[in-house]
Amino acid sequence: MSKTSSMGRGIMAVLAVGARNPGGLPGGTVADIAADLGKDRSQVSRSLRTAEQEGFLARGEHRSYTLNWSLLTDAQLLTEQRLQSDGVTALEGLAGETDEGCFLGILRGESTVTIGERVPASSNMVGSWLGRPYPAYCSDAGQALMWEASDAEVRTVFSGVDFMRHGPNTPLDVDDFLSRLRGARSRGYSIVDEEAEPGLYSLAVPIRDFKGDVVAALQVVGTKTRLEPRRELCATALLSWGKWLESALGHTSAPNGL
Repeated sequence: MSKTSSMGRGIMAVLAVGARNPGGLPGGTVADIAADLGKDRSQVSRSLRTAEQEGFLARGEHRSYTLNWSLLTDAQLLTEQRLQSDGVTALEGLAGETDEGCFLGILRGESTVTIGERVPASSNMVGSWLGRPYPAYCSDAGQALMWEASDAEVRTVFSGVDFMRHGPNTPLDVDDFLSRLRGARSRGYSIVDEEAEPGLYSLAVPIRDFKGDVVAALQVVGTKTRLEPRRELCATALLSWGKWLESALGHTSAPNGL
């Protein structure tokens, strides 16, 4: 049994324990977690012990496993630091391959905010977007940042938002946004075609952390006349650097079994 698969099962065990918290349950026994996952108790027991040995879980009364919140908080802080440092590497690599403006954005309420950018002089883009908020329903990063959100969650984010027109193709309402989001998921990356402003075209992918949560969006942005004809080439580079950055943040595909 490989070290990678063992580690993956340990992470899945941590997530399974954490998944009980929203229901008011601080943790669970081996039997509880096995029942939640529909897995064999002996496999679950080994995975929980591994996670406890690594410091991600603690075991208290009645043999119940709970999350080690201090360690998870440290891990979250490390993720934010890696997003900044490794994000720079991804942006530089992506900009070098595409020769277009490349950005890293996060979601703040109903807006997206740029936290990193690399803009080659040859891209002819002027000005900086660092720290500037933009409406998520039409921004370059909006769809990618809501990649894993349910329809209900998206509707909650945009409740009370007036879908003002910023470009000729700005989504008309939340249903229009959801339709475009479904198309992006099917394609594997989002395309924002003159939604944010006339003549602007962009591609974006979600960036997930070690928990599998979408924490950022990696984007390639340029003029439509320049970027659209090169869409496939730029999308290939974007997907590749997106996977690289996710790996740097500790994201791995879920193993087939716990």
